[in-house]
Amino acid sequence: MRQDIPFHPGEGITAIHFARLLSSACDWLVTVDPHLHRIHHLGEVYSVPTRVVRASPSIAAWIAANVQLPLLVGPDAESEQWVSAVAAVVGCPFTLLQKTRNGDREVEVSVPVVAAWRDRTPVLVDDIASTAMTMIGAVARMHEAGLRDPWCIAVHPLFAGDAHAALRAAGVAGIVSSNTIAHESNRIDMSEPIADAIERLSGVGHVLRV
Repeated sequence: MRQDIPFHPGEGITAIHFARLLSSACDWLVTVDPHLHRIHHLGEVYSVPTRVVRASPSIAAWIAANVQLPLLVGPDAESEQWVSAVAAVVGCPFTLLQKTRNGDREVEVSVPVVAAWRDRTPVLVDDIASTAMTMIGAVARMHEAGLRDPWCIAVHPLFAGDAHAALRAAGVAGIVSSNTIAHESNRIDMSEPIADAIERLSGVGHVLRV
């Protein structure tokens, strides 16, 4: 869903093409936190019934159980809606980074004034960690601002190439992800909410939990 416009001359809008392909092959679609930006709802591009499962309740539960005095950090202004939702459940403050993406591996990140939160542990939450350059840049800026080593949480842990090792080397308290993609960082289980969504949307009745 990220490729919702041509970012370079000659590129296709693969979000639309992929939606048409899946719609022609599937009766329905359940997915976790798709990257929606210029496409606001899956129904704009999918012709089959869809249901979006939110990872924010599961992320909030993990943070509440594992991080004392957290400060939620969103990667950009677009993340405010779901970062604020997680922060509300956890009962902690949140702030947003300012991000300028100049390419897949060229990301400029700036951190707002955070002096009031130096006693808290930053928790950087992003929907997709692919090259991890956004997180790596954010970690560097947080260190410069005098904040503690942050936890990094990704909903979808792609971690292309050496991205996971590079993020770990940047100086983090830990790296955590949901199990939407199998990865060594998986700590947040999404199987139950996904199974619930399948039961509601498909009408097949009880989905076996293994």
